[in-house]
Amino acid sequence: MKRIVIFCLFFICSIAGRTQINIDSCSMEISLLTCSPGTDLYSIFGHTAIRVRDSIRGMDIVYNYGTFDDSDPLFYVHFTHGIMNYSLSAETMDTFMMEYEFEHREVVAQILQLNCSEKIQLYEALRKNTLDENRIYQYHFHTDNCTTRAGKIIEANTKEPVVYKNILSVPGPSFREMIHEYLDRGHQNWSKFGIDIMLGKNLDIKPTNVEAIHFLPDYLFRGFDSAQKGNKTLVKNKLTLLSFKDQKITEGRFFAVIQGIIIPMTVFLGIFLVSLFLQVSIAKKAVRNLLIFDIIFFSLLGLLGFVMAYAWLGRVDNVCTDNINILWALPTHLLIVFFLRKNSSWIKYYFLVTAILALVLLLGFPWWPQHLNNAILPLLGIILFRSYHHFQKRNHAEKSVVQKPDAGI
Repeated sequence: MKRIVIFCLFFICSIAGRTQINIDSCSMEISLLTCSPGTDLYSIFGHTAIRVRDSIRGMDIVYNYGTFDDSDPLFYVHFTHGIMNYSLSAETMDTFMMEYEFEHREVVAQILQLNCSEKIQLYEALRKNTLDENRIYQYHFHTDNCTTRAGKIIEANTKEPVVYKNILSVPGPSFREMIHEYLDRGHQNWSKFGIDIMLGKNLDIKPTNVEAIHFLPDYLFRGFDSAQKGNKTLVKNKLTLLSFKDQKITEGRFFAVIQGIIIPMTVFLGIFLVSLFLQVSIAKKAVRNLLIFDIIFFSLLGLLGFVMAYAWLGRVDNVCTDNINILWALPTHLLIVFFLRKNSSWIKYYFLVTAILALVLLLGFPWWPQHLNNAILPLLGIILFRSYHHFQKRNHAEKSVVQKPDAGI
């Protein structure tokens, strides 16, 4: 009789225990957090994270795939090579929200419609990924970033596949056009110029619907908003956790305003007009100033071309390869500045080739397979006029030398 009583008590306790586990797991709430863009370049595209909340256990944790350490002395060396070590970090919700409260950035939560076992499975996968041996991953700009990781780990831990509706317009945007949307909105004109001249034509590929969803936070938000999991929607509910009328003016915001006023096109157009004025001037001072201008201008172009070539050949990813911009920012310009006073025939033909390249780029500007930033138009104008000037100058000098003996006959 005692054994029967003990067995019954044990059975009841075990059932109660399992029920408690199920209650705990079902009280867990998992949501995708989408944060609005900031003013600094690293935050201009917004951010994505995953929140795991359990009111019974008093747990409220945010899993963030966007953590990186810029205190590494070799950070910029690795950045140039495309070797970016990002990691998954776990922090309390209060800590996570502090930055967005300070910067007045909106945060929206999409509460996911997952059953108990899916919640446990996703939570355990996130916990496993925070271990030292798993948390670090190789960040790749448009194929494996914090948004990609957040979206894929959720997809991988649902029993039924996540099916996305098409969220792209027709025709769909390229990766570059998707980026431009945020840079234009944030008045990041110089950042846009730098990205356009450094990143090659691979950025002009049009992503598929799923690739676009996995690329940027807003696109993942829109993808989740209309996604289906089986016969249910993936998102059960949406909550705006932070909302502000205006973004807080920070140091990044100040520089964004400056970027919006002093735009590359205006600066380079001004330089083009100055160089043109000096070129048509017959004053000796203008000639001397033009020589100084050419030395500085072609040196900077050559240095820029060297950086482009280094990024093209040295990066582990392909975002800087097949870069048409190197046709006007030739790395060889770094050497030619030492021969600007020489009249050798090869220098004449070097500048002829440079002028032809600039002319071809200008004539084919709207039709190149790679998007070229409009601000390089005045730069191409400078290259064309100054290169053709050097060609004509040496050509005229050669003809003068040939005609001198005839003058004495």
